[in-house]
Amino acid sequence: MLVNTVAPQADRTATDSRLVLAIVSVGVLLSSLDLFIVNVALPDMARDFGNAELAGLSWVLNAYAIVFAALLVPAGRLGDRGSNRTTFLLGLAVFVLGSALCAAAWNVAALVAFRVLQAVGGAMLTPSSLGLVLTATPPERRATAVRLWVAFGGLGAALGPVLGGLLVEIDWRWVFLVNVPIGLAALVVGLRRLPDPRGDGGALPDLFGAVALVGAIASLVLGLVKGEDWGWASPQTLGAFAAAVVFGVTFGVSSARHHSPVVDPGLLRAPNFALMAANSVLFQVAFAGMLLSVVLWAQNVWGWSALRTGLAIAPGPLVVPVVAVLAGRLIGRVGAGPVIAAGGVAFAAGMVWWARAIELAPDYLTGLLPGMVVSGLGVGLTLPTAFAAGTSGLPPQRFATGSAVLSMARQIGLAVGVAVLVAVLGSPTDPVALLDAFRRGWYVVAAVALAAGVVGLGVRMPRPAVHTAPETSAAART
Repeated sequence: MLVNTVAPQADRTATDSRLVLAIVSVGVLLSSLDLFIVNVALPDMARDFGNAELAGLSWVLNAYAIVFAALLVPAGRLGDRGSNRTTFLLGLAVFVLGSALCAAAWNVAALVAFRVLQAVGGAMLTPSSLGLVLTATPPERRATAVRLWVAFGGLGAALGPVLGGLLVEIDWRWVFLVNVPIGLAALVVGLRRLPDPRGDGGALPDLFGAVALVGAIASLVLGLVKGEDWGWASPQTLGAFAAAVVFGVTFGVSSARHHSPVVDPGLLRAPNFALMAANSVLFQVAFAGMLLSVVLWAQNVWGWSALRTGLAIAPGPLVVPVVAVLAGRLIGRVGAGPVIAAGGVAFAAGMVWWARAIELAPDYLTGLLPGMVVSGLGVGLTLPTAFAAGTSGLPPQRFATGSAVLSMARQIGLAVGVAVLVAVLGSPTDPVALLDAFRRGWYVVAAVALAAGVVGLGVRMPRPAVHTAPETSAAART
């Protein structure tokens, strides 16, 4: 009788965990996609808004990145203390509404404002989605679930230029409209099928600290984004960095003293957590530099259209989910640290290939394509494995908050990566100097990727914790 009662329950739980992963991955894919899909649409937006300057339009990108990064941690804490289900569904609804309003924007200011609304929704749904996945998944399959969750986010980020190029051929507003039907479908299914695990019921997070965190990240990103225009030693840039330091110190002091801090200092003492946060920053610096450089090179130097550029990038992102799944088997044999290190080496190798093979004359098959595929291999090995290692030691009631901190580290890395690439490229005046500048940029990106791999070697975790199949774990226990 006991066997007959337990077996169906186990089957139902397994089915539910897969369904939860499928539902929340849609939201994660959309929110991650929107970090990058807009890039290729900026020229069309400029023409539609009366030849608006790209300097002003850049805030369509910057506002989303800043708000998304700054609100991830507070949103994760709110999900932990209340209901990750409610936080996820509300965030998805806000994101869909923001997307629809972006498509209807009548000028640049309205578009920037609606992008902020989009970012608020994305920040709410991202950490709560992982909290739902980890709660619904049996412990022996959590590492695999995390790798798949991260793979969807990475796929959305990398596929942004691809889908953006396709949609811009119709109209730039479709880069936002495409989110609406997909998001609504996920919302309807989620309302019916997502579980509602009880939160820890703690106090509200430190609101003053949350404001300070927003100020710190916004000031830092502002200085990085505008440093090239203002001058890195200008009063404006130095003032932005000084404000980031002041806000950051304020946030640290508030977190240390408040009874319910936005970021619990105990998170940094969890196994591998601080190490993987550092890896996330470094690897995303490299990822952002790679993605921006290939778009700029293909469109501005080779003269390719947005559509052709997006399709040329596609092979790299398509490698990511396949490698992410296969990486689980490799982790079981050699451990998470060597896999993360191998990912950094592979990504760096792709960038070195570009630096050595790409010339001023367009050459896709032997120039751009090999580096794109190898860098995709590095993303698939690194991102899911690092996230799984970073969250493996977190208590269940801190899943959403911990994932939010790691996601915030990734967004900060993206902003830094764009700024570093722009600074390295400079303003070359002739084709030869332009080629030299991009080669310098690719070598710098490769160096940062290698540094991320070195950090990954420090991971220490028992191999059974990252086995991908229940039967493997059972065999290990016997």
